[in-house]
Amino acid sequence: MTTQNILEEVRKLSLDDRRVLIHDIIKSVEEEEDDFELTDELKAELLRSQEEHQTNPNDAVPWEVVKAELNAKYK
Repeated sequence: MTTQNILEEVRKLSLDDRRVLIHDIIKSVEEEEDDFELTDELKAELLRSQEEHQTNPNDAVPWEVVKAELNAKYK
């Protein structure tokens, strides 16, 4: 089953049931995150990205702009 199929089924639920489902999904993710470890490769990429931002802070795109672009693209 694809995520699109799952989303179609979720949309059939009542608003209250969807809220409960969101809570349950977030809780399940949080439980698994406790076991999450950054790889050396990911740590290096995070450091590189942070250094790039510190060097060129004006290149950053505000979250509001990114969010608006994503919402427009996936509506």
